Amino acid sequence: MPLAMFPGRLFMVLESTGILKAAASCGGTAGLAVASRISIGLPDLSVLVIEAGPDGRQEPGIYIPGRKGSTLGGKYDWNFTTTAQPHANDRVFAQNRGKSLYAAMLRAETFLPSPAYGVEGVGKTGPIRTLINRILPRHQATWIPTMSSLGLPNNRESLNGHPLGVSTQPSNINPNYTRSYAPEYLRLAGENLHLMLETRVAKINFEGTTASGVTLEDGTAITARREVILSAGSFQTPGLLELSGIGNATLLQKLGIPVVKNLPFVGENLQDHIRTQLSFQLKPEYTSFDLLKNTTRAAAELALYNAGQRSLYDYTGSGYAYFPWNLISNATASKLRSLVESDTSLTSPTDKLKKSYSSPTLSNTVPQLEIIFSDGYTGLKGYPATNSSHFGINTFSLIGAVQHPLSNGYVHIHSRNIAEKPLINPNYLSHAYDVAAITHLAQFMRRVAMAAPMRDIWTVEYEPGEAVQTEREWEAFARQNTFSIYHPVGTAALLPERDGGVVDPDLKVHGIQGLRVVDASVIPLLPSAHVQTLVYGIAEKAADMIVGAYS
Repeated sequence: MPLAMFPGRLFMVLESTGILKAAASCGGTAGLAVASRISIGLPDLSVLVIEAGPDGRQEPGIYIPGRKGSTLGGKYDWNFTTTAQPHANDRVFAQNRGKSLYAAMLRAETFLPSPAYGVEGVGKTGPIRTLINRILPRHQATWIPTMSSLGLPNNRESLNGHPLGVSTQPSNINPNYTRSYAPEYLRLAGENLHLMLETRVAKINFEGTTASGVTLEDGTAITARREVILSAGSFQTPGLLELSGIGNATLLQKLGIPVVKNLPFVGENLQDHIRTQLSFQLKPEYTSFDLLKNTTRAAAELALYNAGQRSLYDYTGSGYAYFPWNLISNATASKLRSLVESDTSLTSPTDKLKKSYSSPTLSNTVPQLEIIFSDGYTGLKGYPATNSSHFGINTFSLIGAVQHPLSNGYVHIHSRNIAEKPLINPNYLSHAYDVAAITHLAQFMRRVAMAAPMRDIWTVEYEPGEAVQTEREWEAFARQNTFSIYHPVGTAALLPERDGGVVDPDLKVHGIQGLRVVDASVIPLLPSAHVQTLVYGIAEKAADMIVGAYS
């Protein structure tokens, strides 16, 4: 919408007041939630959402659950990558990020377990709808019994503060089997909320140390008479702060950016869950999501989906397990705890918090590891090519993630040009604990697959294969096959400034007035969970604080 078309009551370069939400990335999980809640709570003020990407709501790769990941690498993706990771065989990792108001990366996230494969135990109110998928792979019936046989209880109440256990979780799906996610909040928003799409913010403007608005990529200035709320995500919030003069003064001066506030930890403290996976070829009597790799079958399933009938395109994924080290063995728990406690490099405030998770009190009660039962192939080896004799096999995968890796990284700008992608270095596997944890987890996942009744559903271990046996071989596999599970946090951490913080408990940037950060970057320490629900919570809490401040 051209600026001249905004109503006169809207703040910016015009005369009225309002709250501006400026985002260099997708409106996304936090941004649309907080903007919509503010528009409801403060109906006399105007709210503007600035989004760098297109709308995206008509993109099947976004709204069809079973097409999750199909938009990766395209126009709805920022297509970020890391620097070469020396502890992971110098691999460069993809860091896909949605570039769309309607968030291109479908994540089949979970909110709570259900006591049955139905909707009876699932909440029915609120913007985000959840349900147990109506199409579950027959072989997934082995998931809970297998994990239970290894000593992990069936947890039917995983959101009660005690997530340990194995469960079947609902997904963020509407009753019509379209994706339910942050844009659902827009249905609640008032007419005082306005959107600018395919518009990139170049920097935040200041009057002294008070945020006064933003400058767009084309040079247009927009005034915010109340606040600027930054919801650009863990990879782009730090960059927009730095481009605006907030960050490590040494870096800013090197790039010729006037310093508004020296906050050395902007972009630091980058943390991410690390993952690896094993895949298994199913027996002939079982089929999987891999059927969609056949173009004829995929077209037939899409026709079923479009007709509102049960289809493989309904499927997301719902088998999860969270557990402590000692589920693998007490010896493994002791070894991993020792690696954490003996690491003398862990000196920062967040490092000390991480070390606390290895204490005897917490190490057996806080989830340290996660396994996801994923139908179909998920891995780096690659599904067999169409000209291969193995094309058409049906598989399932076990995806394992370390919940509290010790490796910290950073994300920074390296140019004043906003078109330059950020420099992302997660330092994956840079600590001995991380290597040992992912290696032991990979070995344990083979043990899971070998346990009854799961052992009865597959014939061959497709990846890594039976040739991997020794500790050294497993470590080599882990270094080559570990990658991100896409949960980056911490780059604008909610901590005291002296402890490396960027924002205070009100999510206000330290030493700056009128500027808040509302996204995953404020999370100072990785949780034992997927971060989506936490980010929704942050947005809801932020909206409450903002509405309360101006009511």
